[in-house]
Amino acid sequence: MAVVLASSSPRRTLLLAAAGIPHRVSAPDVDESVIEGETPAAYVLRLSGVKAAAVKAADNEVVIAADTTVVHGGAVIGKPEDADDALAILRRLQGTTHEVLTGWTVRSGADERFGVTQSVVRFHPRSDDELLVYIDRTRPFDKAGAYALQADDGWLVADVSGSRSNVMGLPIAEIVEALADFGIERSAPDRS
Repeated sequence: MAVVLASSSPRRTLLLAAAGIPHRVSAPDVDESVIEGETPAAYVLRLSGVKAAAVKAADNEVVIAADTTVVHGGAVIGKPEDADDALAILRRLQGTTHEVLTGWTVRSGADERFGVTQSVVRFHPRSDDELLVYIDRTRPFDKAGAYALQADDGWLVADVSGSRSNVMGLPIAEIVEALADFGIERSAPDRS
């Protein structure tokens, strides 16, 4: 069995490679709009299923799909549209905790495993000037919540409770367990 990652996220590709999961990438084009009344957990789980179903896979392939979002005060916080939006998001999150939810689906034919993984992230308080420097340095426009854990050395993120890989977009422990149900085992991790 071969693995297909239904994502164009370089972070998800790196996480799978580091976990020793060889794969190919096939990024689906799906509408990521929230449906009115949809809970954040239902939203990310629905999108992971839609993404997995949108990828054309061979009979001998297993598809991994995921969708990650930031939730603060019960509201979904997506990717910032521009630097002003990124600043507004980071202002809202700084000095507080928020949830990171990833809906994930592992599918082969009609057989699938799926779930939602939650991590809780706490930010340090930072000034607007500091946040503007952060935005300029990290260019977080393709990241839910306008930040990237993998690019943070503790400057913005004070603490993570739960899976750190989930905060980066793919809960590796859950994915590895689901892949094992399909007979896919990890190879030696890629340390490059």
